[in-house]
Amino acid sequence: MEIPAFARRFRATATLTVVAVYVLILVGGIVRSTGSGMGCPDWPKCFGQWVPPTDVSQLPPNYKEVYTAQRVAKNERLAKTLSKLGFAEVAANIFAHPTQYIETDFNPTKTWIEYLNRLTGALIGVFIFATVLAAWPYRRRDPAIFWVAVLSFITVGVQGWLGSLVVSTNLLPVMVTIHMALALVLVALLIWTLVRADKAPLREPPAAPLAPGMTIGLVVLVLLTFGQIVVGTQVREDIDMIAFGLNYLHREQWVAQLGGAFTLHRVFSALLLLVNLFVTLKLYQTGVASLSRLATATMVVIGLEILAGLLLAYFAMPAAAQPVHLTLGTLLFGVQFLLLVRYRQALKASRTARFPAVVA
Repeated sequence: MEIPAFARRFRATATLTVVAVYVLILVGGIVRSTGSGMGCPDWPKCFGQWVPPTDVSQLPPNYKEVYTAQRVAKNERLAKTLSKLGFAEVAANIFAHPTQYIETDFNPTKTWIEYLNRLTGALIGVFIFATVLAAWPYRRRDPAIFWVAVLSFITVGVQGWLGSLVVSTNLLPVMVTIHMALALVLVALLIWTLVRADKAPLREPPAAPLAPGMTIGLVVLVLLTFGQIVVGTQVREDIDMIAFGLNYLHREQWVAQLGGAFTLHRVFSALLLLVNLFVTLKLYQTGVASLSRLATATMVVIGLEILAGLLLAYFAMPAAAQPVHLTLGTLLFGVQFLLLVRYRQALKASRTARFPAVVA
């Protein structure tokens, strides 16, 4: 059966958007690995300009005090809002954190790295809006696709707002972690809409009945990977503090100074590898080629992810490996989530094939 033009258009746009989100995650990793997170001390402008400066002479002499004061004032407003909403303790913790008082030195390289990161983020907003427009024909055919696309657009808006808070709090760890977690939610929403829009039937019958319990196992796997990325973000924060204390020198000393979060991260890696191996073997036994390919892709990504982690741990934290490690972690989450949704789709299709009257 020929795929309608609107369906092809939506799938192409949504796929491009997913790819763009991963490009943004990679660029964000480059920002972190180069210490460029505060390359622009304000938001949405950069040093008060839509096109950032290239030399410190273009800034006022007291620019450090000016942008520090702006951040503190913004955090005061945020703290008042949170207090009114009943989050007084959270507000106090955010506002009392010393990171917001750290003054930012102008560095043209870091400024432009962060500026390019923001331009990429703005491009994501355009892509997401295009995805919503492409999903418009589904508002009656399959409303869930359209409304999840709208939710993705809202999520990008919230991400932009969180990005401004990340800047105003001078990379406060909890803000960075929430920012990363929401990016994973965005990936999951987009993948779900793509699979939902793909109405292709199960092309090959399973060698054995698909077990509903495997769905739970895949959910656990996705949650474990989500947790691993969150813990990895905490490790990244610890590394940033150590690097700042050593003036970004002596990389060979950074790993030795890491604490419990790094140990937990390594233990989680071994656990994830074992669980992925078990799930992969189970999926191979189904005889469904599409699920086997996704399971293989999962193992390939987790292998590359572990390799990148070993490079970081045992080869003095090479800067180039840091964004690769982060991107592979989020890619692993995406492939696993795709595998989960595809398995549920295959499970439903196999039930329909065996019990058409009951399912109908």
